Amino acid sequence: MNAVYAVVSLIPRGEVATYGQVATYVISPRHARAVGAALRHLSPSRARKVPWQRVINANGAISHRGDVDRPQRQLELLVEEGVVFDRAGRTRLEVFGWHGPPPDWEPPFEYPFPIGAKKRASS
Repeated sequence: MNAVYAVVSLIPRGEVATYGQVATYVISPRHARAVGAALRHLSPSRARKVPWQRVINANGAISHRGDVDRPQRQLELLVEEGVVFDRAGRTRLEVFGWHGPPPDWEPPFEYPFPIGAKKRASS
Protein backbone atom coordinates (compact mmCIF):
# COMPACT_ATOMS: atom_id res chain seq x y z
CA MET A 1 0.00 0.00 0.00
CA ASN A 2 2.82 2.41 0.77
CA ALA A 3 4.06 2.05 -2.80
CA VAL A 4 0.64 3.11 -4.10
CA TYR A 5 0.56 6.09 -1.76
CA ALA A 6 4.06 7.13 -2.84
CA VAL A 7 3.09 7.13 -6.53
CA VAL A 8 -0.26 8.87 -5.96
CA SER A 9 1.53 11.58 -3.99
CA LEU A 10 3.44 12.48 -7.17
CA ILE A 11 0.29 13.42 -9.11
CA PRO A 12 0.13 17.22 -9.31
CA ARG A 13 -2.86 19.31 -8.40
CA GLY A 14 -5.24 19.66 -11.35
CA GLU A 15 -4.17 16.39 -12.96
CA VAL A 16 -5.53 12.86 -12.73
CA ALA A 17 -4.13 9.36 -13.23
CA THR A 18 -5.91 6.09 -13.81
CA TYR A 19 -5.82 3.14 -11.45
CA GLY A 20 -3.95 1.15 -14.11
CA GLN A 21 -1.44 3.92 -14.61
CA VAL A 22 -0.63 4.02 -10.91
CA ALA A 23 -0.42 0.22 -10.86
CA THR A 24 2.12 0.37 -13.68
CA TYR A 25 4.51 2.36 -11.50
CA VAL A 26 3.96 0.05 -8.55
CA ILE A 27 4.19 -3.36 -10.24
CA SER A 28 1.88 -4.01 -13.23
CA PRO A 29 -1.13 -2.41 -14.93
CA ARG A 30 -2.99 -5.65 -14.23
CA HIS A 31 -3.13 -4.64 -10.56
CA ALA A 32 -5.44 -1.65 -11.03
CA ARG A 33 -8.02 -3.06 -8.62
CA ALA A 34 -5.37 -3.38 -5.93
CA VAL A 35 -4.66 0.34 -6.34
CA GLY A 36 -8.35 1.04 -5.81
CA ALA A 37 -8.41 -1.14 -2.72
CA ALA A 38 -5.34 0.59 -1.28
CA LEU A 39 -6.91 4.01 -1.78
CA ARG A 40 -10.24 2.86 -0.39
CA HIS A 41 -8.48 1.75 2.81
CA LEU A 42 -6.69 5.03 3.48
CA SER A 43 -7.07 6.09 7.08
CA PRO A 44 -8.70 9.53 7.55
CA SER A 45 -5.40 11.04 8.71
CA ARG A 46 -3.47 9.62 5.76
CA ALA A 47 -6.23 10.62 3.32
CA ARG A 48 -5.40 14.24 4.15
CA LYS A 49 -1.81 13.68 2.96
CA VAL A 50 -2.33 11.37 -0.05
CA PRO A 51 -4.29 12.98 -2.92
CA TRP A 52 -6.52 9.91 -3.45
CA GLN A 53 -9.05 11.97 -5.38
CA ARG A 54 -6.64 12.29 -8.32
CA VAL A 55 -7.02 8.63 -9.30
CA ILE A 56 -9.93 7.78 -11.59
CA ASN A 57 -10.89 4.99 -13.94
CA ALA A 58 -9.61 4.44 -17.48
CA ASN A 59 -12.78 6.00 -18.93
CA GLY A 60 -11.92 9.32 -17.31
CA ALA A 61 -14.69 8.95 -14.75
CA ILE A 62 -14.91 8.57 -11.00
CA SER A 63 -15.56 5.00 -9.89
CA HIS A 64 -18.64 4.55 -7.75
CA ARG A 65 -17.95 1.11 -6.34
CA GLY A 66 -19.24 0.45 -2.87
CA ASP A 67 -19.30 3.98 -1.54
CA VAL A 68 -22.13 6.48 -1.52
CA ASP A 69 -20.47 9.70 -0.32
CA ARG A 70 -16.88 9.35 -1.51
CA PRO A 71 -17.50 9.74 -5.28
CA GLN A 72 -19.28 13.05 -4.75
CA ARG A 73 -16.47 14.27 -2.48
CA GLN A 74 -13.91 13.16 -5.06
CA LEU A 75 -15.72 15.12 -7.77
CA GLU A 76 -15.87 18.23 -5.58
CA LEU A 77 -12.15 18.03 -4.77
CA LEU A 78 -11.16 17.58 -8.41
CA VAL A 79 -13.37 20.43 -9.60
CA GLU A 80 -11.78 22.65 -6.90
CA GLU A 81 -8.41 21.73 -8.43
CA GLY A 82 -9.59 22.78 -11.89
CA VAL A 83 -10.33 19.38 -13.43
CA VAL A 84 -13.32 19.68 -15.77
CA PHE A 85 -15.94 16.94 -16.18
CA ASP A 86 -18.56 16.72 -18.93
CA ARG A 87 -22.26 15.97 -18.41
CA ALA A 88 -21.54 12.25 -18.55
CA GLY A 89 -19.14 12.64 -15.61
CA ARG A 90 -15.95 12.16 -17.62
CA THR A 91 -12.82 14.23 -17.89
CA ARG A 92 -10.53 14.34 -20.89
CA LEU A 93 -7.44 12.35 -19.97
CA GLU A 94 -5.53 13.90 -22.88
CA VAL A 95 -6.02 17.29 -21.20
CA PHE A 96 -6.00 16.51 -17.47
CA GLY A 97 -4.10 13.22 -17.47
CA TRP A 98 -0.84 12.93 -15.58
CA HIS A 99 2.16 12.03 -17.72
CA GLY A 100 3.90 10.08 -14.98
CA PRO A 101 6.88 10.76 -12.76
CA PRO A 102 9.93 12.61 -14.06
CA PRO A 103 12.48 10.52 -15.99
CA ASP A 104 14.95 10.50 -13.10
CA TRP A 105 12.34 9.28 -10.60
CA GLU A 106 13.09 6.07 -8.78
CA PRO A 107 10.52 4.29 -6.65
CA PRO A 108 11.12 4.76 -2.90
CA PHE A 109 10.35 1.11 -2.24
CA GLU A 110 11.64 -2.35 -3.05
CA TYR A 111 9.84 -4.52 -5.59
CA PRO A 112 9.29 -8.13 -4.53
CA PHE A 113 11.17 -9.18 -7.67
CA PRO A 114 12.79 -7.29 -10.57
CA ILE A 115 10.35 -5.63 -12.97
CA GLY A 116 9.83 -7.85 -16.01
CA ALA A 117 11.20 -10.91 -14.22
CA LYS A 118 8.93 -13.83 -13.60
CA LYS A 119 8.62 -15.45 -10.22
CA ARG A 120 10.46 -18.73 -10.12
CA ALA A 121 8.55 -21.79 -9.08
CA SER A 122 9.92 -23.09 -5.81
CA SER A 123 11.43 -26.56 -6.01
